[in-house]
Amino acid sequence: MSDGDLLLELHGVHTHIGVYHILHGVDLRVPRGQLTMLLGRNGAGKTTTLRTIMGLWQASRGHITFNGQNITRLTTPRIADLGIAYVPENMGIFADLTVKENMVLAARGARTAAQIDTQRLEWIFKLFPAVEKFWNHPAGKLSGGQKQMLAVSRAIVEPRELLIVDEPSKGLAPAIINNMIEAFQQLKASGVTILLVEQNINFAKRLGDTVAVMGDGRVEHAGSMAELAADEALQQRLLGLSL
Repeated sequence: MSDGDLLLELHGVHTHIGVYHILHGVDLRVPRGQLTMLLGRNGAGKTTTLRTIMGLWQASRGHITFNGQNITRLTTPRIADLGIAYVPENMGIFADLTVKENMVLAARGARTAAQIDTQRLEWIFKLFPAVEKFWNHPAGKLSGGQKQMLAVSRAIVEPRELLIVDEPSKGLAPAIINNMIEAFQQLKASGVTILLVEQNINFAKRLGDTVAVMGDGRVEHAGSMAELAADEALQQRLLGLSL
């Protein structure tokens, strides 16, 4: 794969949080226009990797490149301005605000809902009908699945080149997971590159083009999702389970 085919690359990234050395030289490649799954057991360093990409935690060594630009030392707002959206595991929605108010806050070019791009909003409503249905409801009153849909909707209310999502299926009912899978497939088809951390292996198998598997703060395996899904011995060695 040529560097031109890569949208995001981490090379030898180390991250310390206080006295704890969490990432031990992460090498990660996210191809442009594809959906990359980041898998691994609990404590492998997946969330720390995402937070380091976003500048929420600073890499102590190594470098991170996005669209050919070194972003290792940039602030989180500057990284977001380059076209990267991040949905954390806790979703980060404002519970006391309405769905509409959450969306207006995320659309930084808009001060009112009327100033949000109409075509883009209609596209989001088709992806996630619950966002339109509960438009004037307090976000804190939504179900877990509806909150996740709102969190993703906020991340894509403005055009993004890269969408990073931490465990989007966590705690969701199977029917909601299917809706989420369809939405991510449509997002990818629209040209958005996606990096997902996931524990739901069926979710990963249905969505992923490429996969990186982490263990002990480094990437232990990278390749095609289809190849990992077909190799039970490799799954057992890397994840301790079968897909």
